[in-house]
This record gives sequence, C-alpha cells and structure tokens, in this order.
Amino acid sequence: MVSKTATTSKREVYDLFKRERPFLTHEHEMFRTSLQKFLEKEAVPNIEKWEEDKHTPKEFYEKLGANGFLCPQIKPEYGGLGLDFGFNMILAEELFRVGVGTLASTSSSIIVPYLETFGTEEQKQKYLPKCVSGEITTSVAMTEPGIGSDLASMSTTAVRDGDYYILNGEKTFISNGINAGLFFVAVKTDPKANPARKGISMILVEADTPGFSRGKTLKKLGQHSLDTVELVFEDARVPAANLLGEEGNGFYYLMDRLQQERILIAISSLVVAEEMLKSTMSYVKERQAFGKPISSFQNTQFEIAEMATELSMAQTFLDDLTSKHIQGENIVTQISMAKWFITEMARRMSARCLQLHGGYGFMEEYPIARRYRDVAVMPIYGGTTEIMKNIIAKNLGL
Repeated sequence: MVSKTATTSKREVYDLFKRERPFLTHEHEMFRTSLQKFLEKEAVPNIEKWEEDKHTPKEFYEKLGANGFLCPQIKPEYGGLGLDFGFNMILAEELFRVGVGTLASTSSSIIVPYLETFGTEEQKQKYLPKCVSGEITTSVAMTEPGIGSDLASMSTTAVRDGDYYILNGEKTFISNGINAGLFFVAVKTDPKANPARKGISMILVEADTPGFSRGKTLKKLGQHSLDTVELVFEDARVPAANLLGEEGNGFYYLMDRLQQERILIAISSLVVAEEMLKSTMSYVKERQAFGKPISSFQNTQFEIAEMATELSMAQTFLDDLTSKHIQGENIVTQISMAKWFITEMARRMSARCLQLHGGYGFMEEYPIARRYRDVAVMPIYGGTTEIMKNIIAKNLGL
C-alpha cells in the first residue's frame, strides 16, 4: 500500500544546470567563486560599453592578471601557479558566461601554451611572467585573405637575413590584434617544401617591430567587444632568436595544441547554450500571453524539453572528455565530435531561444540578441564543422 505522504509529496524539480564533476576540487571552486566576484564587478557593468566601442580595454586584462586569473597553468618559476587544466576550463566558462570570453581564455589557454611547450628558456623567461601579469596579451596569426583551414597554402614569408628574419605578407581575422603585445605568426620559411606544410615555421613578433603594422579593424556580425584586425608585414625585421622551436615545424606545433583548443571551444559553447536556455526559461515563466505565462503552452514546453535534453547529453559527454583530457589521453576524434556537435547545438538553440522571446528577442535590451550574434561563429573558428567531420571520418578509417 502506498502511503498518503508518498502520493502527495511535492514533485522533485530537476536542476538542469547543476551537475557533479569529480575532476573539480574545492580549490577549483574557490577559483571559480573569486573569478565570478571579479567579473561581476569589473566586467558585467562595462560589457555594453565595450560592445559599443568594439573593443575591450587592455586594463581589464591587466586586472585579471593582477588578481591571479590569467595563465593558471604556467609554472611558478615563470611567475605562474602551475595549476591543472581544470582552472583553464573554469576561466573559459566564467568569461563566456558573462560574455567576454574569447581573448583572455584564448591567450591564456591556447596561445601561451605554444610558448610553454616549444619556446626556448630565454623566450620563456622574457615573456611568460608578463603573460601571467597581463602586461602582455597574445594573438595567433595564421589565417590569410583567401586562406582559411588550408593552412599549408599560406603565402606570408620569412627569409633569413643574418641574425634576423624578414617577414612579408598579410594576415586577416586576427582576434585581439589591437591589444596584443606578442603575435605568434605562422610563416613560410621554405616556400619550396614538399609537402608544403614542412615549410611552415612559427615566429614571435612583438607589437612594436619595425615593418609590422595593424591594418583595418574588421566589422563583424557578433563578438563586438573583441577586436578583430588585419596584420601587415612589410620587410618586418624580427630577431632570429624569436623563432619558436625549429624551422619547418610550425605546422606540427599548431596541430599539437588543437585538442586543447577545440575542447575549450566546446566548453565555451556549452556554457553559452546553458546561459541562453536559463534566461529563456526565466523569460517564458514571466511573460504573459492570453492571460497565462507562455511557459504553460505545450509548444513552449516541448521546445524547452528538447533543448534541455540535448544540453544534458552534451554536458555528460563533454564532462567525460574533459576528465580524459586532464589525464592526458589522446581523444582527438571524440573532441572533434564534441566541437562540431556542441557548437552547432548552441547555434540552433540561439535561434530557438530567440523565437521563444518573440519580438523582445530582437531587442538589444535582452541578452539573447547578443548571444544570437556571438554564437554564430563558434562552429567556424578553431576548425569548421566540415573539417571536424573530415577528421572523424578519417579516424574511423573511411
């Protein structure tokens, strides 16, 4: 016999946005709490202005550094804390949660690790402490006009001239081009190499290098607070000591860090999806139509239920991959799956959530309008959806 108490008890409400992740410790959550408080004070009140200015001031990144949030993985001998990837994950999550994620996360967790892994001791001593403090932010320059994922077809050259390299060429779609003090530039040091990828090298270019200049700032659909520019090299003279690693290995260095780059993009996209659904659920509960909240309409309930299911499944998959990545496992195929699926899921959700807002979703006063613009690029950068599917197919033996 079922007791009366059991049959009349209050229905348990499933909390979609709360989950246990065993790879995160108390120290990770302390870091998260401190970062959340910092962003609430230093970022949230200023985001609208930064969006209008099409630029986030360098002072913001210096404050991040001064408070110990940048490059958490860097070893203590270079001014860092020597922390694990979980801290980089939290940095990305909380920055993207408030909408200022791309620069600080990319510089700290994707670009600077190239220097940590392949740089000389002299290069590390010179640059890493300044990356930790926020004095230097970084940018990677790979893409050229007409050259996207086909990196081996780049035309920017670096010709050795004694103790210098002479750089000539152009780069485009370069994020953080205004703020960056140090550019990781992919160049052709051997244009005749066969295959062409063996002629690519990586050179560190400081912002004040003679012959190097920033071109026009590019107008974008979204992510307005992150500046994106063109770079121009006209007989730019860069010390040969700024070669990262060895000549001809630049392509392989870039490929070496792609697993971490793509899992961070998936992590960031998942957070954006969570925030879009969270704000949409709040909106539909409050918004009245025909004398009742639109959350009571079956179509609304079905839309939310479908998105919540996709999100929960993506959370479980990505948490498993993150745990394996922290343990150093090679999971390129699965991360390629996560990168394309979660970014595409977030892009679909942005349209569905905007639709549930009705006309108000088209108004800038509601955050879904900005999220809708910002998420559009996520299936493109860091390797397009099509490239991810090519990788998966190849690794499946097709």
